[in-house]
Amino acid sequence: MTLDKSSLSKSHSELWGDRGNLWSPHSRLPDFSCAGYRMGERPLPELAAHCCVTDFGAVGDGQTDCTEAFKSAIAASEGVIQIPAGRYLISDILWIKKSGVVLRGAGIDQTIIQPTTKLELVRPFSSATTEGLVTSEYSWSGGFLWILGERKDRTLSEICSSALRGDQSFEVKDASQLTVGQIITVSQKDTNDGSLLNHLYADDPGEGKSDLKTINEATLVTRIKAIDGNTVKIERPLTFDLRESWQSTVNSFEPTVTESGIEHLSIEFPVEAYPGHFKELGLNAISIEAASHCWIRNVDIRNSDSGIFLKSNFCTVEHVSLHSQRPDVEGDSGHHGISFTTNAQDNLLQHFEFNSQFIHDITVENMACGNVIKYGRGPDLSLDHHRFCPYNNLFSQIDCGRGKFIWRFGGGLLRGKHTARGASFWGIRSLKPIEHPGPEFGPSEVNFVALDSKEPESLQADGLWWEPIPTEFLQPQDLHAAQLQRRLQGN
Repeated sequence: MTLDKSSLSKSHSELWGDRGNLWSPHSRLPDFSCAGYRMGERPLPELAAHCCVTDFGAVGDGQTDCTEAFKSAIAASEGVIQIPAGRYLISDILWIKKSGVVLRGAGIDQTIIQPTTKLELVRPFSSATTEGLVTSEYSWSGGFLWILGERKDRTLSEICSSALRGDQSFEVKDASQLTVGQIITVSQKDTNDGSLLNHLYADDPGEGKSDLKTINEATLVTRIKAIDGNTVKIERPLTFDLRESWQSTVNSFEPTVTESGIEHLSIEFPVEAYPGHFKELGLNAISIEAASHCWIRNVDIRNSDSGIFLKSNFCTVEHVSLHSQRPDVEGDSGHHGISFTTNAQDNLLQHFEFNSQFIHDITVENMACGNVIKYGRGPDLSLDHHRFCPYNNLFSQIDCGRGKFIWRFGGGLLRGKHTARGASFWGIRSLKPIEHPGPEFGPSEVNFVALDSKEPESLQADGLWWEPIPTEFLQPQDLHAAQLQRRLQGN
């Protein structure tokens, strides 16, 4: 089926229209409006300083190891830890394992944190790739600044009705522990038969999928809008079907770490040659794991193996840049630039700049969903979809530079197609005309709108959606902002 676009101007997508008049919650275009800190409903906070790291013995002279001073400040702090101008050496991970702790520098050119070793050397964590190559887990995880929480969600009720993706209500067995305005986790598990995974891939997971057998659960964090008896209405459209043959529950949403952040500073590693793919030992800057409503802002990362790893919910990363002076390997100076990995949901990355080339500049993988990546640029950005069922992620208003590596993907060959349903590209620029990434990229329910391309138009409601609108004419330019505005206005 091909949709009739005769009534539309050339500036509006038929998936959205003017102010969302052509969109519905059941659309193939997901709702991305809840991405970021506090679901996009509040700006990042501006907080008064609670203490200064120099009060605990830190000296920003570029010679003194300040690891213990930072650890003491974090342990004692109940808020913002000010880090004055200077260069501060550290030789171990700085863990932030409680809420409300913010590391704040005096500016990216003023406050520099310099790790003097590698993660693998201070906390060994060896592993192997899907092909059996022995390497360090820090090749794809971890950071010297590491916000680490836990999820202590509890089951509140079973769900006892079916619902379709896009629906916003369902029946529960017992609503006694539920209240209007409560933030909940809707969880769905199959019976280890691969049926849920197949559903997320729109029945097209690809030929190589044996490593996908471990995925049998999908979740959605949302707020309860109304309760009528045992009928629960939620604020967000479901991102997957609820089926009576699957185990569906309403759980609490209880992250142990929230409201922590890293801001206004640089993280700089010594200049040394990049060792190459899977040979990295952990010159990694920041990780946020199992935490929610946290942030990274105004941060510059220099000479890293990897920049930022997110395994979090509702976090915002903005005004970040990545630089490298390292001798590279075939043009690459590192492994992962910014990665949305295991169950990273509803995070926002905006206003970012790459000034060096990573093997994977921006990565989504391993059930990462609902994430928004927008307003970024790089000399030759790769928008890596790393398999293992990432779905419903938005890339918007991104300048990919030369355009040679846009579809440079990774991930083990037995981890399914590179993306599941709902991957969306909205206003992507490139010097080189952008071609379709090919059938192994994902199922038909992937959306390409306003890419710098010479590909022909294809508007198949249940198939290929490639909508060639000139990027400069596209309206709205920022789909995420338009969806957020529409939600906050109650539409």
